[in-house]
Amino acid sequence: MKTKMILALMFSVLLVIPAVVGAQDMVEQQMNGSVNWTSGAIQAKGIGAPPKKYYGKPNARPLALRAAKLDALRNILEVIQGVQIDSTTTVKNYAVENDIIMSKVRGMVKGAQVVHQEYMSDGTVEITVQINLRGGFSQLVLPKEIKQILPITPVTPDIPEDTSITTDQPVQPAGEVLTGMVVDARGLGAKPAMAPKVVDETGQEVYGSAYVSREYAVQQGMSGYAKDIDAAVKNQRVTNNPVVVKGLRTEGPGKSDIVISNADAAKIRSASENLSFMKKCRVMIVVD
Repeated sequence: MKTKMILALMFSVLLVIPAVVGAQDMVEQQMNGSVNWTSGAIQAKGIGAPPKKYYGKPNARPLALRAAKLDALRNILEVIQGVQIDSTTTVKNYAVENDIIMSKVRGMVKGAQVVHQEYMSDGTVEITVQINLRGGFSQLVLPKEIKQILPITPVTPDIPEDTSITTDQPVQPAGEVLTGMVVDARGLGAKPAMAPKVVDETGQEVYGSAYVSREYAVQQGMSGYAKDIDAAVKNQRVTNNPVVVKGLRTEGPGKSDIVISNADAAKIRSASENLSFMKKCRVMIVVD
């Protein structure tokens, strides 16, 4: 009996522990909730109270819980609508133009996970609900131009049999093969987005929707976000040899597209193998 009581107590404690947020997580606070761009969690709180005539009665708590959850779901829908898809479009903009998308977003909201609930002394209840920014939500709202990129089979060149051909010609050194990219956008007022771009000083795209495979973009997001440059460089997403580039400014009304120098852009473009890390979304962006 004692064991059952202890297990029940532990379970009830777990229900009221909110999701852990790391000190260096990039969390965008909104009026009714937040978006953790590091962990990929969208959260919102709701508060509910039972109707006055039910105070002190057995069904008061279930009614308060129901009211709190409805409030939390309304709030998380507002938070979701404010999520920036790219530098010009929010989820709300996108959903308004497409009734089917809006209907599917509402369906996801109904299935939001309750990650925290707390009972107040006055009979009210506070609930926190959460939806994953990645996975099904990303599949729904990421731009359609992000396609699945199939593996490229390398072609072995034919070696001529003519031994009179010498190989004394100077060979152009190949560019450095990188395992990822860290964009330092601190001090620029840069904002996170689901589909950010990195462009050079002439506006030519260095990294963006055309370079990534939808599979990776949906599973882990087009880029990771952090507030600390050292944490970003050590992040497993960019593995052991990332290039660190400094953002010069932002572009677009959403301030999510980052401009880097032509020299840094050339370094990234110098080896065709670097397309591999871009395809796999091995990019971290450091913001304030």
